[in-house]
Amino acid sequence: MEWRGRRGSRNVEDRRSMGRAGTAGGMGVVGVLVVLAVGYFFGVDISPIVGAIDQGGQSTEPRELTQEEQEIGQFVSVVLADTEEVWASVLPRQAGTDYVQPSLVMFSGAVQSACGGASAAMGPFYCPNDRKVYLDTDFFRVMSQRMQAGGDFAYAYVIAHEIGHHVQNQLGILSQTMQARQQSGQAQANRISVLTELQADCFAGVWAHHASQQFNSIDDGDIAEAINAAAAVGDDTLMEKAGRAPVPDAFTHGSAEQRQTWFKRGFASGQMAQCDTFAAAGL
Repeated sequence: MEWRGRRGSRNVEDRRSMGRAGTAGGMGVVGVLVVLAVGYFFGVDISPIVGAIDQGGQSTEPRELTQEEQEIGQFVSVVLADTEEVWASVLPRQAGTDYVQPSLVMFSGAVQSACGGASAAMGPFYCPNDRKVYLDTDFFRVMSQRMQAGGDFAYAYVIAHEIGHHVQNQLGILSQTMQARQQSGQAQANRISVLTELQADCFAGVWAHHASQQFNSIDDGDIAEAINAAAAVGDDTLMEKAGRAPVPDAFTHGSAEQRQTWFKRGFASGQMAQCDTFAAAGL
């Protein structure tokens, strides 16, 4: 993916220099609990495959960002800018509504959002309460070293997936799925969660389709990276790496095959109408 030297977004909030806790209030990683409302947390729990979070250096003292961190920040900013340009065009044409740009917060270790507090072990997530994507950029290192899913476009897919949740929020889909989950038993609530995540994967594919045409910065190898990343964050893949047998009723994000399939469907068509995972499931 060619991204260096390209326009970055102004909607990035970098909290990484505030210390490893990543919050103004000094919330540390130790003992951090996810207090987000049911249906309002759209991250992947990676704690089983990364083990305990390293507590060393978890200081709330301000710090200087490394050169690598600064470069990652620039990358994230460019990808976010690409999503802004694509969805500003696609959403009005295909859904009849103007795109409202979200913000993206980069943090280290733990973060406080309008949906509550969360640790880095929960992975990147979207909070509909404040319309922000939250990303501990160390997740990219985890993807590369622990999940065998490295590469610039693999990381771009992660961001595009969370932006897919923002699109769902704009369209009122998230509020509908939250209500449906609250009125369902655990198995059905998990099923609705999976369909929500798969649609976000499909929307990420729609973005990749139009970004490839609009910016001419994506090649076949990049798409392969995204497809590999989609498989790496499949529920069955994560369960197997954690030494557990996959239990489909416990899936909340979809299997590796499902996540790959819906990303590829969005990428092949470029059409949001092809991303109705709920209709495809008979809901």
